[in-house]
Amino acid sequence: MSSPLIFIDGDQGTTGLQIHERLRGRADLNVFALAASERKDPRRRAQAINDCDIAILCLPDAAAREAVSAIVNPSVRVIDASSAYRTHPEWTYGFAEMAPGQAARIANARRVTNPGCYPTGAIGLLRPLVRAGLVPASYPISIHAVSGYSGRGRAGVEAYEGADAVNAPALQVYGLELAHKHPPEIQRHVGLAQRPIFVPAYGAFRQGIVLTVPLALRLLAPGAEGATLHACLARHYAGAAHVHVLPLHESRVLTHLDPQLLNGTNDMQLSVFPNLEHGHVLLSAVFDNLGKGASGAAVQNLNLMLKQQ
Repeated sequence: MSSPLIFIDGDQGTTGLQIHERLRGRADLNVFALAASERKDPRRRAQAINDCDIAILCLPDAAAREAVSAIVNPSVRVIDASSAYRTHPEWTYGFAEMAPGQAARIANARRVTNPGCYPTGAIGLLRPLVRAGLVPASYPISIHAVSGYSGRGRAGVEAYEGADAVNAPALQVYGLELAHKHPPEIQRHVGLAQRPIFVPAYGAFRQGIVLTVPLALRLLAPGAEGATLHACLARHYAGAAHVHVLPLHESRVLTHLDPQLLNGTNDMQLSVFPNLEHGHVLLSAVFDNLGKGASGAAVQNLNLMLKQQ
């Protein structure tokens, strides 16, 4: 039996390059991408995507939609790393640990949409709590996150590693118009009644994310406190291979969060920081924006889908 043919479309960007690196040396796969001279040839791209078993799309949204529309072979399966289909009801959301049975749904899916990097952390923290009724769906959620500059793609890498890198800021908060593309994705997959406020930033480090969500205990379900929220998350992710909930006794002694802690892995660490005196609790997620936030998740989804080949 021949190895599955995996076509990576858009392999020159940060996500595509890391997927290639993560698949390097896999004897069970036949991985290919188009030569530079063929990448802009619509006929050659259509041929490549229709000849493969699984296509991994690392493209801008419009190009991803164009690639999907070119598929006429019903046996072709797709993992799309763009944001084109993340709220589409006919696409399976590629966050395996998000809900019971989600890994099986991914394994059997023909169309999988890879989660956004920031939404992975926000959904990972909030969905179990909202589904358990501890955080009301109507809660006015506010999310702040800082990512490595590779989150901007090649433009970010060039800005911080190119000839003008000396002028790159140490930190830049963006999305000030509060119209970022990620809130609809977060709202849908968490199950929120209203759009969350999302404030992202880039730091002067290549990759990694720290994402935080502050909560006021008085607005949560009666009796909910930090230990309750922690127990809910710990139950939800018990046995998960790539999402870990830091024990409360360990989070109590932390004084800072390092966004680069899990770089190079496909893991995500969730933590709960209660302050009973003030009635507040802080939720945090730390992970690699190019790992669990992009390429690592895509390879995890690919592995799940291959089990069904």
